[in-house]
Amino acid sequence: MIEFFVIGFVVLCASCLQGSIGFGLGMIAAPLLVILKPDLIPSTIILLAINISIFAFLRERRNVDWSIVLWGSIGRIPGIVAGTFAVATFSRTGLSLTLAAIVLIGVAFSLIGWKPAPHRRNVLVAGGLSGMFGTSTGIGGPPIALIMRSVDTSTARATISAYFVIGSLMSLTGLAIGRQLTLTHLAYAAAWAPFMIVGFALSSVVIKKANTRILHAIAAGVAVLGSLFVVGQALLS
Repeated sequence: MIEFFVIGFVVLCASCLQGSIGFGLGMIAAPLLVILKPDLIPSTIILLAINISIFAFLRERRNVDWSIVLWGSIGRIPGIVAGTFAVATFSRTGLSLTLAAIVLIGVAFSLIGWKPAPHRRNVLVAGGLSGMFGTSTGIGGPPIALIMRSVDTSTARATISAYFVIGSLMSLTGLAIGRQLTLTHLAYAAAWAPFMIVGFALSSVVIKKANTRILHAIAAGVAVLGSLFVVGQALLS
């Protein structure tokens, strides 16, 4: 029970961050989950993420840039195929190290300040990487978040949420076809859903009072620490 509530608390905090900046649930919760409940990666994270994305989309749907959502979703298709193959064939240690590497690479790109323009080619590439990473580890945010850095905060948050509603459905479909989505994943996602809902509700307050840069820094710091723990555990095992 302690383990369950620890994960639930992390889901709550990560959901608050995702509702505030558009991403963060996977980057923060997935490293802890891969340490404590590795069999639940990636499907449980994606199930939680799709719900918070729906809430965020409904809250800010007027600010969505649908052209980015369209091309990002098209680019996601080959990435989902690659990600599903990875989940079905990689060892547990291999997936753990892949997850940690994705988080660390995402944080590194956020620190260097690179802002690629959100034109069609870049969005297609970002969608492909997001699909591959998101389907294999539950962390598909960094590539799309990188593309949206040059867009104003409200549009970025709304567009990323809309993209993840569609993209998560696509990834779950691929995982289901690859027999990597089970009733156990659904049960745990339902059990942690109340934590996710509370976290998202808190994000409505955080958006109005917190500095976005500080939230990004918090998300990056916690994600890096979690990833380093994952790497340590994988190497020891």
